[in-house]
Amino acid sequence: MDTKITWFGHSTLGLEFSNFKIIVDPYFTGNPATSMTAEQVNPDFILITHGHADHIGDVVSIARRTGALVISNFEIVTWLEKQGVQKTHGQHIGGGYQHPFGYLKLTHALHGSMLPDGSNGGNPVGFLLSTTGGEKFYIPGDTGLFGDMKLIGQEGIDLAFIPIGDNFTMGPDDAYKAVEMLNPRHVIPIHYNTWGLIAQDAEKWSERVRGLGAYVHVLNPGESLTL
Repeated sequence: MDTKITWFGHSTLGLEFSNFKIIVDPYFTGNPATSMTAEQVNPDFILITHGHADHIGDVVSIARRTGALVISNFEIVTWLEKQGVQKTHGQHIGGGYQHPFGYLKLTHALHGSMLPDGSNGGNPVGFLLSTTGGEKFYIPGDTGLFGDMKLIGQEGIDLAFIPIGDNFTMGPDDAYKAVEMLNPRHVIPIHYNTWGLIAQDAEKWSERVRGLGAYVHVLNPGESLTL
């Protein structure tokens, strides 16, 4: 099965497979890393890792316009319903659900999750997605390094999206250790170079990681990859 992956910049991702379109953390408005707008995406599903403004981003406007189902933790989907989002599905860490596009399990993440208006966004999460085509994707969200990544890696990860920016998430050294523990076939670095505070040399990092045997794909914002 061919899967089209698009990195829109920062942590905003697009996944397309089996006629499903998924957007993760749709941050377009005010995002200096992308020239695209929220009106240019038409997802069937939206995944939100946590409540920070640079991740929850344009979810309300996109969901209202497209009717996409928004999936996140219970606190965030409850907040989104109050913003007028009509189709939501709440889960929590360790819990999985068989969605039309595959089995989606929420994983632990080490971060915060306060919503833009100061509301409680619950616990930040990552996503372990087992697609209907048998592929396994790990989207850790904003996180620091944690030992249970080794357990997640035992699932047999085909593709992992790894934050490398430092300051708010793992930096290059911890991100390298994360790849060691996860042992994915493919890696795409994310959450870097949006601002000077998280500037990183992704090509230099990718050369180190390739030594672990992973295929590393450094994408430009808006660039796509088909696996």
